[in-house]
Amino acid sequence: MRHGSFEKMINDMAYDFDEVNSAMQKYVDRQILAGVSTALLVGREVVHQHCTGWADRENQIPLRRDHLFRVFSNTKLITSIAILLLIEDGRLELDAPVDQYLPQLANRRVLKPGATHIEDTEAARSAITVHQLLNHSSGLSYGLLDHGSVMYKAYTERRVLNAFQTLAEMMDVLEDLPLSFHPGESWQYSIATDVLSRLVEVVSGQTFDRFIQDRILMPLEMHDTSFVVPAEKRERLAAYYGGSDPQNILQRGLRRLDKSPYPGAFVTPVPRLSGGGGLVSSLDDMLALMRSLMPGGATLLKPATIALMMQNHLPAGVSIGFPGVGEVPGKGFGLGGAVTLVPSSIDPVGSEGEFEWGGIAGTHWWISPRHNIAGIVMTQRLMSFWHPFSFDFKRLSYQALGIR
Repeated sequence: MRHGSFEKMINDMAYDFDEVNSAMQKYVDRQILAGVSTALLVGREVVHQHCTGWADRENQIPLRRDHLFRVFSNTKLITSIAILLLIEDGRLELDAPVDQYLPQLANRRVLKPGATHIEDTEAARSAITVHQLLNHSSGLSYGLLDHGSVMYKAYTERRVLNAFQTLAEMMDVLEDLPLSFHPGESWQYSIATDVLSRLVEVVSGQTFDRFIQDRILMPLEMHDTSFVVPAEKRERLAAYYGGSDPQNILQRGLRRLDKSPYPGAFVTPVPRLSGGGGLVSSLDDMLALMRSLMPGGATLLKPATIALMMQNHLPAGVSIGFPGVGEVPGKGFGLGGAVTLVPSSIDPVGSEGEFEWGGIAGTHWWISPRHNIAGIVMTQRLMSFWHPFSFDFKRLSYQALGIR
């Protein structure tokens, strides 16, 4: 169906988002989420916006659309856009070896298959490219989800995810760490997007926060998106929660997390300007970001770049996957988000070609170029990426928009 005819059909419909709202309310009632905000775009038009539950359960503060959220890996979309802007500027090439800008990534070593210690390596068959950093096929790791692995131990011992080191210092830490696989030959969620934020600094000559402020946040009027919540906005920062049972994501009950991921996080400036997970944002700011990637108005990136961004860039036969979850069949990866190649049983019918990603605390966005729609869900619950509530929201949203 062509975009124009679908939009006319949508505009002629009487929207009914009762099932969407009811489903989100059930997660609040069951104490799986403290509060949750949702929004939908058809083209650039906001057709749904809803908040339910609490920004702060203990103090009975209802969630509002102006509350601020720790968006964690939603930050990656902004970093990816920053890199693509530099490519459009002619200051960077997609397939350029990244070590010409970041010499710490030259002469890479790779863990041998079945390696049991970090020194059991072989020479990398090729250099890491900007392209591979964008689609997480560089071979870098995270030290975040793969508990017990050789790479997890090495990354945590060297404190790669250290908010109190600069991006430049992070590169020095990465210099003597091997890759998990040869560049371009597999997929692993990784520190690659933080590396990209350092690349932005080197290529642009600006600090990462200054670059995204000048080129992305100010042009889109995203005034509530920043690495640190200023004092005058702190009462708007939603409280942060974890589940009562970390092993059971649907267990009733929440526990408040006031010192996660470290004391003072997001309210105290730190040296690390994490392009992989450092921003705080709002529902309206995320809507502005989504709108900038939809046709029908001014965009930061050229339409051809946006189309390229939303295509699968992984080799044939390679899909995404996570430790403890395994391979996620039917999902490829573009330049900053996953791409649905074949919908699974929990995906909406008709979601082929959807571009999506989210953060570990339950903020999630998706764009369907095929249907010219986009959705956002925002909450604050640790370990809520790829959580059932976000898929329920998406499926019910597709249905409410008449996509079945």
